[in-house]
Amino acid sequence: MNIGIIGLGNLGEKLANNLIKSPHNIWVLDLNTEVVQQFVQRGAKTAANPKELVKNVDYLITCLPSPKATRSVIEGADGAIHGMKAGLVWAEMSTTGFDEITHYEKTMKAKGVSVIDCPVTGGVHKAESGNISILVGCERATFDKIFPVLAIMGWRILHTGPVGTASQLKVMTNYLATANLISCCEALAVMKCCGIDLATTYEAIRISSGNSFVHETESQLILNGSRMIHFTHELVLKDVGYFQGLADKFGLKIDLSPVLLDIFEDAKARYGADDQSDNVVKRLEDQIHGLRILAEGFPDVLVDNDPKRTAMEVDPKAPKPVA
Repeated sequence: MNIGIIGLGNLGEKLANNLIKSPHNIWVLDLNTEVVQQFVQRGAKTAANPKELVKNVDYLITCLPSPKATRSVIEGADGAIHGMKAGLVWAEMSTTGFDEITHYEKTMKAKGVSVIDCPVTGGVHKAESGNISILVGCERATFDKIFPVLAIMGWRILHTGPVGTASQLKVMTNYLATANLISCCEALAVMKCCGIDLATTYEAIRISSGNSFVHETESQLILNGSRMIHFTHELVLKDVGYFQGLADKFGLKIDLSPVLLDIFEDAKARYGADDQSDNVVKRLEDQIHGLRILAEGFPDVLVDNDPKRTAMEVDPKAPKPVA
């Protein structure tokens, strides 16, 4: 099996790292030629451009930072579309919009190429261990075909329905994570003002009904001070903006999403588009001289210490456990 992956950034590099451990032939491409060569030294192959790479693979994976980057890789002068052949499966693992991915599905279908939107969720540390969750939008037959490839990179894999559904669900989950992040920042800041130890505050939240995945991960990086979540204010605005766009499309007035967009527009203006999203807590720290949302004993990076789990398809109709 020949698998190509284009985009070796924070997330794509972790996905490729798991792929190259497999017995398959792996092809890689990125603007960063240094990281490409690191993979080549480990046995991967590369090509001059996306057009040439895609001629050699059965499965193409793209993991890129923006729709603009995807368009360049797919539709550019030496873009992948010019080398695609019938039978190819293209898995778009970037977080993108419904309109973009469904446009590509229609375009590629005439070429005999199957398109999948399969964004990942769970954090870069889960991608590194191979235990990340994957949402997959495509026809059922295509899902069954690509499942062995996704199983190399992830653990819990959910077939969400037709192309586009995974992208819609992904921006919804990022919206929820963003809301969780802001509430955690505010909770920690208020408790700090109350004079309560923040390590104790962390544990109080963790064992309570206020707990969340975001708290157990991102609150640790906030308290450490590194705030290195490998996600930026600009990316938050992109994803929450997509979610807001879905609500707007149906004329649904929602209250929280516009507030989150305002908060991150302000953070972007203050600290820069590429600043880490967890550093949004600095908006609170800056309000009171000497206020620092820090505590000892928390890690500067997130690490998933669990071994690679055997991939499983998540059944949405399975009985739900009682909490």
